[in-house]
Amino acid sequence: KIDKKGEKIIFYDSNTGKALFHAPQGRSMKDFLEESKSHGWPSFRDEEVLWDNGVRCLKNGEAVSLDGTHLGHNLPDRSGNRYCINLVCVAGNPTEGK
Repeated sequence: KIDKKGEKIIFYDSNTGKALFHAPQGRSMKDFLEESKSHGWPSFRDEEVLWDNGVRCLKNGEAVSLDGTHLGHNLPDRSGNRYCINLVCVAGNPTEGK
């Protein structure tokens, strides 16, 4: 879901409707889209992850929601953590009232 100003995209858990990622944060929309396109997956940085909504990264690098949704993997690069997320897993709609 794109915010009303068109400056940020919010990605929702496909199973629960919880917001899990919001991007871009700390970079431009152009940079977010270019990085995602170059890797073939939406690629989020630490500041774009909504940790309080239940996103976790397991020791093996798998990114999951606390509700059990497999999201993708952390594939760090020289800029830091990079969470490459399967778009189908975050193509949900917001939970009603949120």
